[in-house]
Amino acid sequence: MEVREEAVAGEEEEEEEVPVAEEGEDSAGAERDIDTAGDDTQGGKKKVIPGIIYLGHIPPRLRPRNIRNMLSVHGEVGRIFLQAEERFVRKKKKKAGTNARDFTEGWVEFRDKRLAKLVAASLHNTPMGVRKKNRFHDDLWNMKYLHRFKWTDLSERLAIERQVRQQRMRAEVSQAKRETNFYLQNVERSKKFSKAERKRAADPATSTAPDKQWNFTQRKTEEEIQVLKSARDNERLQKRQEQTERAQEKSQTNRSLLQKIFFAS
Repeated sequence: MEVREEAVAGEEEEEEEVPVAEEGEDSAGAERDIDTAGDDTQGGKKKVIPGIIYLGHIPPRLRPRNIRNMLSVHGEVGRIFLQAEERFVRKKKKKAGTNARDFTEGWVEFRDKRLAKLVAASLHNTPMGVRKKNRFHDDLWNMKYLHRFKWTDLSERLAIERQVRQQRMRAEVSQAKRETNFYLQNVERSKKFSKAERKRAADPATSTAPDKQWNFTQRKTEEEIQVLKSARDNERLQKRQEQTERAQEKSQTNRSLLQKIFFAS
C-alpha cells in the first residue's frame, strides 16, 4: 500500500510517498479497505475504519518521517499532516540567522480507529524517545483521538484557512494602496500650493493684493473676555469719579456765590 506523507508550510507542501505494506498483503486490497472505510468488507469481515490522532505539540526539528518511524511500531500509519509555522515567525528566524522550519501541530491517520484510540490513550504524556540518546527523549507526546473526524474534514479546514488568509492579504494590499494614493494626492497638492506661493511672490501685483478675509468670527478666549470686563469696569469707575468731581466743583461754585451774596451786604 502506498500512503502519502504531507507537511505544509503556509502555502507550501511537502509530499513523500513511503511504502508501508506488510509482507504477504495485497497492496490493492489494503488501499481499497482504506478508501472504502465504513463499508462492509468481503467475506463477512469486520469494518476497517481509519482513525485520526491530533498532535498538539511538535518539537523543533521533528519531521513527518520521524513521526512515522516512532508510531509505526504501534500500528500501520497512513497519512501525516504537519501544520507549519506562520510566515512572520519564519521571517524572524531568518533575520536571526536560521532557516530551520518547524511545525506547530499535526494529524496522524491510523488504518484502524481502535488502534488509534489505544495509541492515543497509552502514549499521551509519555516520552517520545525510548532511548536516552534520542533527540526527542525529553519531549512528551501530546495526543488526542478525534472522534468522528475524517481526513476530508481536515482538507476542508485547510481550504477554508487558505481562503481566509487570501482574503486577509487582499484587504491588506487594498489598504496599502489606499494609503499610498492618499499620500501621493497630498504630495501633489503640496506641490501645487508651493508653486502658487512662488508665483505670488514673483508677481508684485498679486503680492500687494489684499488678502481674502474669512467669513467667520473667532470666538474670544476666556482671558480676553476677562480683560474686556476689567476694562469696562475701569471705564465705569473713571466715569463715576469724573461725575463726583464735577458735582464737587458745582457745589463749591454755588457756595462761593452764596457767600458773596449774603456777606456782601
